[in-house]
Amino acid sequence: MTSHPRDTPQFYLTAPSACPYLPGQEERKVFTHLVGRRARDLNEILTQGGFRRSQTIAYRPACETCRACISVRVVVDDFVASGGQRRILQRNADLVGNLEPNRPASEQYALFRRYLDARHGDGGMVDMTVLDYAMMIEDSHVDTHLVAYRRRGPDTAINGRGTGPTIALCLTDVLADGLSMVYSFYEPSEAHRSLGTFMILDHIRRAAELGLPYLYLGYWVEGSRKMDYKARFKPQERLMGPGWQRVE
Repeated sequence: MTSHPRDTPQFYLTAPSACPYLPGQEERKVFTHLVGRRARDLNEILTQGGFRRSQTIAYRPACETCRACISVRVVVDDFVASGGQRRILQRNADLVGNLEPNRPASEQYALFRRYLDARHGDGGMVDMTVLDYAMMIEDSHVDTHLVAYRRRGPDTAINGRGTGPTIALCLTDVLADGLSMVYSFYEPSEAHRSLGTFMILDHIRRAAELGLPYLYLGYWVEGSRKMDYKARFKPQERLMGPGWQRVE
């Protein structure tokens, strides 16, 4: 009888389902569980190999007829913001992001619901309950935190903290070689701020301050308008057959 140590990862393959990014395509994923004392080390290895984390699951596409999903990471030290990106930073100069423990709150879920209803009403996450949201935020065996963005207040210069309601939120993993933006969302009524781009730019800055070489953005899907924005942060590295390849 063959037995496996509890810390030995076991990989599984999902059944085919409709691709959320490319019409007419089917997706499959290979996944494993991130639990136990080796969860953090395993997450590091798998992220560098193109996996993404969702709660205690690490997954990557394993589609039979398509290879459109490509892992991308920004080369932090060489990144220079474009003119448009600098304008987005200026537009959001009144916001400050604070690190917080990955604990769910009712205010967060209300913001999350407004974001989904306004931006992804037909997406796979639209039916997530408050319990589902809580699991997404706190169910982690790796180094995870929230970055909550609020408006600057009269005491921000002293305590470094924002004030008022949360405008945007990002669930972020800290890896040995970078930050990984697991999931982010924002107040839809503030769409003119380009908050998705702003949070990426802010995380590039945070990675640089921590001396980390990369910011992991997940999958870029060529031909998908939903994912076009990830190609705008260059130089970046894309995980191809031979390994990570730099794109200017």
